[in-house]
Amino acid sequence: MKRHLPGPAPSANPAPKPRPGFPARLVPLPAAAAAKGARPAVAAPVASARSAAAPRSPGQPSQPPRGTGMDSQAVRWAMVRKLEAQGVSHPAVLAAMRTVERHRFVDSALANQAYEDTSLPIGLGQTISKPNVVARMCELLCQGSREKLGRVLEIGTGCGYQAAVLSHLAREVYSIERLRGLHDKARENLRGMRLSNLHLLFGDGMLGYPKGAPYAAIIAAAGGNDIPDAWIEQLAVGGRLVAPAVTGSDRQNLVVVDKTATGVVRTVLEAVLFVPLKSGVA
Repeated sequence: MKRHLPGPAPSANPAPKPRPGFPARLVPLPAAAAAKGARPAVAAPVASARSAAAPRSPGQPSQPPRGTGMDSQAVRWAMVRKLEAQGVSHPAVLAAMRTVERHRFVDSALANQAYEDTSLPIGLGQTISKPNVVARMCELLCQGSREKLGRVLEIGTGCGYQAAVLSHLAREVYSIERLRGLHDKARENLRGMRLSNLHLLFGDGMLGYPKGAPYAAIIAAAGGNDIPDAWIEQLAVGGRLVAPAVTGSDRQNLVVVDKTATGVVRTVLEAVLFVPLKSGVA
């Protein structure tokens, strides 16, 4: 189901025509500042030890998986084979899912369920999304391109798992979280990875992060009654937004928004169940 909405007013200085799915150019990001009406605080890029290297292409690993238990490549690769069987096919997405160790983002008591296709509690009434949902939404962002995304904004860092996956798919990722406890938890979870292109922010995600706009892609891990106007305004022409939202059927669906030079096109996809989108910080 698609509907066209009026496009944004033309600019007096229009940017060069971008390639589909990518901004015409990346705007240099100034020193981090609080967005209007929010209290975000930009943290330094997360960096430390390197995570395991991904294979060259799905089904053709550069070396056989080794190890046992949750640290085993074999466990993650088995999860990815299930994702492929469920229809996920983008090579970069599969490689990222194979690389990022999901068990490091859940409580130790739940580590034995980390590679099952299920959501798990991460505290403060929030959950880590199912691997299939993470892969599905990331594949929608990357659809039609084999190149890395440009600058990406993630709404709802949570425990940091999806942000880590996105860091392998984009040149730069800004991830914002409204709950201080989860922001701190994500920072701790990501501390042991070398993800210099990932930046964590604390603030109201409903406002987006205008200092980093325009974004080649925006992805949300919480669903509201509609897509906030601020997100669409911060999306680059030629960019794509993927988020859950309540549709005309009064149920939550996955929604894709493509921003064109003449307006935006919304596509409503399958029914989903995400935590509610809220404003403010806590």
